[in-house]
Amino acid sequence: MSRIEILDTTLRDGAQGEGVVFSREDKIKVIRALDDLGVNYIEAGNPASNPKDRALFSFAAEHLRLKNACIVAFTATCRVGREAREDEGLLETLASGARTVSLFGKASRTQVEGVLQCTLEENLRMIRDSVAFLRGMGVEVFFDAEHFFDGYREDPDYALEAARAALKAGAAQVVLCDTNGAGLPNDIGRVTREMQKRLGAPLGIHCHNDTGLATASTMEAVLAGATQVQGTMNGYGERCGNANLCQVIPNLQLLLNLPCLTEEQLATLTPTARLISEIANLAMDERSPYVGRSAFTHKGGMHIDGMLKDSGTFEHIRPERVGNRRRYLMSEMAGRGALMTRLTQLAPGLTKDSRETRAIMDMLKELEMEGYSFEDAEGSLALRVLGVLGKRRRFFEVRDFHVFSRRPEDDKNAQAYVKVEVDGQVEITAEEGDGPVNALDLALRKALTRFYPCLNDMRLRDFKVRVVNANGTASAVRVGIESTDGRNVWSTVGVSSNIIEASFIALSDSIEYLLLGVGSNFEGA
Repeated sequence: MSRIEILDTTLRDGAQGEGVVFSREDKIKVIRALDDLGVNYIEAGNPASNPKDRALFSFAAEHLRLKNACIVAFTATCRVGREAREDEGLLETLASGARTVSLFGKASRTQVEGVLQCTLEENLRMIRDSVAFLRGMGVEVFFDAEHFFDGYREDPDYALEAARAALKAGAAQVVLCDTNGAGLPNDIGRVTREMQKRLGAPLGIHCHNDTGLATASTMEAVLAGATQVQGTMNGYGERCGNANLCQVIPNLQLLLNLPCLTEEQLATLTPTARLISEIANLAMDERSPYVGRSAFTHKGGMHIDGMLKDSGTFEHIRPERVGNRRRYLMSEMAGRGALMTRLTQLAPGLTKDSRETRAIMDMLKELEMEGYSFEDAEGSLALRVLGVLGKRRRFFEVRDFHVFSRRPEDDKNAQAYVKVEVDGQVEITAEEGDGPVNALDLALRKALTRFYPCLNDMRLRDFKVRVVNANGTASAVRVGIESTDGRNVWSTVGVSSNIIEASFIALSDSIEYLLLGVGSNFEGA
């Protein structure tokens, strides 16, 4: 089979998801990232619906020179009773400069009569007239047959008529849309196969995820003959989202041997997914297949032992193929095998039976008794292992710190004072922050930036607190911090009955880990 076409609609359908907001500048960044990934089409928005999308298409036409992708505009058929050549939406879409348009129209009898409130023939006229008008202006048209599977279920002949009307008017292909997201994979596959036989034309598939089956339904449609896949990065989209291209693409390419991207492009899938998550300002789903941090993470001792002998025992592909990496978690369930995967990077000469290995295991068990957990705190683990080995370098000493909080009358409701020493030089500084931990973080990094300018690029991404023993307000708490320097991500942990002290331990570890220079090569990303 020839390469499956990928149409990414993150910037249009994905932007309709709750909490997803892209500025024009954000959209430009996403377009460039998707172009580098190698998708064929980028549905960038609806220029007829809002000024932001109109400005984006204007900028794209003038300034964006893409290597792999074609930018697509999304719009509706002409309105009821109006000719296409007089329809404001279609004229605005043409004025955007887009040379490919996703044109959506109704393929469901119920939708035509109940929503459009027009005759079935008028809907077919709107489809024919709109497609023919755009084609006459030299625009490639993909007809998105909205509510197609619902329409086919209630009146298959009319759904087929709607698709034929678009094709006869010049549409390059018909995209079968599971708009409600309630289609079952076997039904999606069956209907797509029937349409392939009855139309004999290129078909696309567009699935929503309201039953959690969008990826499976999309794959069934491809197996039934669809040659274009529509979806979004990280599954963003209206209600429960769209088919997740971060799952669909590797599933098709690696499991079904249906090419979508080059091998080199596929290896950028994980960093692209993470970049788009950052641009959207949404937390990455770390349990997402292929691109999440947990996708190739192993914790159980028997699993880790099997992985060390044969990675195929608990991984169906090598993580590098999708730009991800393997991680082994340290916990009471892991054992020495997991520890050795870490030690080989810090102390290659050690074995399972080395005295130092036993000392490290004893140290970790003692810390876990105190409430520490190193499952997701690679930075703190590395520092403590280096401490046992006598290799931990002290980049700074905190001689004193104080944190003051007051009632939140404004955003800056806390102050922190920090006194640090670096190579005999003392620096004293203070900062205000939005809460005591934020103030302490800002003050600590401000004091150390004089000595270590690289800290200017560092920031906290996440902050978590958990009670580790139930003792009322005197309970010990575990603070977990996730940090980044824009390239790498690492996690640290601190435990204390004083939440400020626990936060300080995790903050200090995060800075020291970055300065140690292991963030890029010791399971940090």
